[in-house]
Amino acid sequence: MKVLLIGSGGREHALAWKLAQSPKLTALYAAPGNPGIAEHAEIVSLNVDDHGAVAEFCLSNGIDFVVVGPEGPLVAGIADVLRSKNIVVFGPSAAAAQLEGSKGFTKDICARYNIPTGAYRRFTNGEEAKAYVTEQGAPIVVKADGLAAGKGVTVAMTVEEALAAIDDCFDGAFGAAGAEVVVEAYLDGEEASFFCLSDGKTALALATAQDHKRVGDGDTGPNTGGMGAYSPAPVMTPEMVERTMKEIIEPTIRGMAESGHPFTGVFFAGLMITQKGPELIEYNVRFGDPECQVLMMRLKSDLLELLYAAATGTLNQVEALWSDDVALSVVMASKGYPAAYDKNTPIAKLPATARGEKIFHAGTAIKDGQLVATGGRVLNVTAIGHNVREAQAGAYSLVEGITWENGFCRRDIGWRAAARENS
Repeated sequence: MKVLLIGSGGREHALAWKLAQSPKLTALYAAPGNPGIAEHAEIVSLNVDDHGAVAEFCLSNGIDFVVVGPEGPLVAGIADVLRSKNIVVFGPSAAAAQLEGSKGFTKDICARYNIPTGAYRRFTNGEEAKAYVTEQGAPIVVKADGLAAGKGVTVAMTVEEALAAIDDCFDGAFGAAGAEVVVEAYLDGEEASFFCLSDGKTALALATAQDHKRVGDGDTGPNTGGMGAYSPAPVMTPEMVERTMKEIIEPTIRGMAESGHPFTGVFFAGLMITQKGPELIEYNVRFGDPECQVLMMRLKSDLLELLYAAATGTLNQVEALWSDDVALSVVMASKGYPAAYDKNTPIAKLPATARGEKIFHAGTAIKDGQLVATGGRVLNVTAIGHNVREAQAGAYSLVEGITWENGFCRRDIGWRAAARENS
């Protein structure tokens, strides 16, 4: 099979690395790619925002299957354009991708199908949103309705913080994404990420992970796109996985089909495990980043076969097998992230990796023969071990071998699970 992978981040490097291991693969292309992805795929210079050009490339190069990594092209409708040309694609239609593209859309689906989630209200007027927050009190959550690259969510511990977040949204801090705001109840518990493939009818549960959203050790500081992750998440017991499938995933698949937008692709359910059980924080319609990196390290099955089955309605014919080991990934970011940071800073050295270790490239480029950091989140330093502590030790040992003056990372990825192992 000839495959085109769309995307340029750490998630796509992990997908490329795993797809390249498939015996069914004859050629792997990637656009726009990055230096890490280039180890596994032929990079093609395609403007991935020009969906017609992507389709044309597929038709003229005999591409059998397109895997779309990031949410932006999916929400913009790339899967619809490709399907209209009879090109098989992994990823939802623009209508189904609203599950990530609009927080309010997802909340309305939850309300209609009794999916457990925090109480909420939608607002297009800042003063009305502020009045609601003042009446509800804190802690409370303020979300820009649209795509804001993981940064449009404020978990406000004070009313003042929530009011400032509402002002940010309506003052244009997140562009068009903040034209509507969702204000929702604060859920208290432990967060987990749950992944599940869907072909529109059948759901195939994948593995669980836990992401570390805040920039600082001990989960302090502002939210980011994710500073590290590990898999599996101990909080997701077999009973919790079963409840998540029954109470959250299956009603969503049914609801999307009934509303005329059957969902094919991957559900990434951001969950809060509360005293009541699993509650949905949000849906994403692509693999998480950096969760994808730890999932791919643990996946024993052929990724290409699984994704193709989801895209072609044959998910009931495959199964996903996982290693019992723990995978843990530490994000190295540019100093200053998630605020302003210097770009094109040199990464002088990356250490060699052994089996069970991998450094995924998230925001890198080659400039004048030198590897440089071009993004906020730049490297995903990943290792596996028999338990969290072993995986943690492996990842941080690799971090020590990286020479990049402008890089920093959290030093406590996996701390909750590591504490569990000691107790």
